[in-house]
Amino acid sequence: MPRFNQIKSAIAFTLLLLLSACTSLPTQEYQPTNVTSVSDASHWELQGKIAVKSSTDKFSTNLYWFHHTKGNELRLTTPLGTNVLTLKDDQGIAELNVDGKNYQDTNPQALLSSVSGITIPFDDIPLWLTGRVSSNDNVISYNKDGKILSFTSPDPQADWQVSFISWQQQSGVEVPRLLKIERQDVQIRIQSNIWQALTTKSN
Repeated sequence: MPRFNQIKSAIAFTLLLLLSACTSLPTQEYQPTNVTSVSDASHWELQGKIAVKSSTDKFSTNLYWFHHTKGNELRLTTPLGTNVLTLKDDQGIAELNVDGKNYQDTNPQALLSSVSGITIPFDDIPLWLTGRVSSNDNVISYNKDGKILSFTSPDPQADWQVSFISWQQQSGVEVPRLLKIERQDVQIRIQSNIWQALTTKSN
């Protein structure tokens, strides 16, 4: 099964590059919109970068995240926009495509970790990318503007320590621009270059 270092070799040295145009992305039935609150965005997409570091290895790459009412889609891409890894979670069915092979499970987070070796809190990240926390998260501090600065999130293996490093105005609301997620020997940094609220196209 493909492991962490195989994925890293395919996507290394792409931190400075953005995603290619969205023509191949799964949002043809949606159109951009503005919202007055992030909670109003039932559908959204994010383009940016992700860097993951552990005690054994590290990689950085372009990131695309599509959130919709039925689930989420995560893509990691090369500088030319070629998909290296795609993880879809749709109505409780998780499907991972990596190295040209498909894997399925009911738990996207466990599937990603077991097949690729990448450990990220997949189920929680969509909420964090919009600057929100769950009822289980414990807020530690706020910034001078009253926005959440840092919090902890429970996990069976070890709690995640999460920080909203900076914020930006996107689609009419403020969302995090730089997010840091870490625990024990895992460090994750996500930079959001574009966060776009979406609405379904009228017929």
